[in-house]
Amino acid sequence: MPKSNYISIGKILNFHGVQGEAKVGYTKNQSDYIVTLKRVFVQDNNEYKELKIKYVKLNNKTAIFKFEGINSINEILNYKNCSLYVLTDEYKDSLNENEFLVEDLIGMEVYSDDKKIGIVMGVTSNGANDLLSIKGNSQKISLVPFVDELVPTVDCENKRIYINEIPGLIE
Repeated sequence: MPKSNYISIGKILNFHGVQGEAKVGYTKNQSDYIVTLKRVFVQDNNEYKELKIKYVKLNNKTAIFKFEGINSINEILNYKNCSLYVLTDEYKDSLNENEFLVEDLIGMEVYSDDKKIGIVMGVTSNGANDLLSIKGNSQKISLVPFVDELVPTVDCENKRIYINEIPGLIE
């Protein structure tokens, strides 16, 4: 599957007020990033249309976006339920040193010491932390907490993840 140039960062849930503001749902840990945005994109058929942002206000569990050129309820309702996207490269630039896109982790080879022990098949969350779904050499899937103690190194350049293997962690 080819990687997209865009990554979803939220969704327009509804209008807010009568001046064309949008109520946007987003992932809870993205608030610092959301407020720095100057533009987003919406998908219209197979094309991405740019929307320039006048301002973003955080509001409880949502954000209020005001876009340039959208000044009424009717205008913003055209975008209700549309996902908002940013350029993947711009988003990656905003990530901290120990943050990664799930799509970049999938397919990485997993090593313990210098021995290949599996491949990352997916990433899930248990609420407390992310879990790497690793298919071991026995073809069984093991869930490994994505924490520094167990996963000290992610080498994006060589597409390898190094883990501190505990007996029985990977089958």
